[in-house]
Amino acid sequence: MVNLNNDTLDSVFSALADGTRRRVLADLEQGTATVSELARPHAMSLPAFLKHLRVLEDAGLIARAKDGRVVSCTLSPEPMQAASDWLARYEKFWTGQLDSLARYLYHDEEIHPCPPPPATTAPPTPPPATPPSSSGLPDASPPPPTGSGARGPTCKR
Repeated sequence: MVNLNNDTLDSVFSALADGTRRRVLADLEQGTATVSELARPHAMSLPAFLKHLRVLEDAGLIARAKDGRVVSCTLSPEPMQAASDWLARYEKFWTGQLDSLARYLYHDEEIHPCPPPPATTAPPTPPPATPPSSSGLPDASPPPPTGSGARGPTCKR
């Protein structure tokens, strides 16, 4: 396992925090590519794109090589593997915690099952409409009920 100090780990996660840089890393999975090939799909100026490459290079995630006027980039997997190893430690912890929670909830459900829902009944029929009064104006009536009705049963634990 590669040991990374906190500054290196911080720079790796900082580099991975941007979508443009993650896309560059994904493009480099296919193999070595020139800077212009990597920059082509991104809607930004070349100087702005070069700043992204610099962040990736500072984090150790890519390596640049110059051959004449052509600059090529390759993926350097070691820092990514170290970050993955660091995350795996916490994955084990949280998997254990979530498994423990699942066991607790299953056991609690066995001891205190939820009551079955009540039998469904037909909704009440609305009152018949009243004809307008002799004045031609509708009679004052209460507004129709709003909302969806009474709350259903809940399983309190």
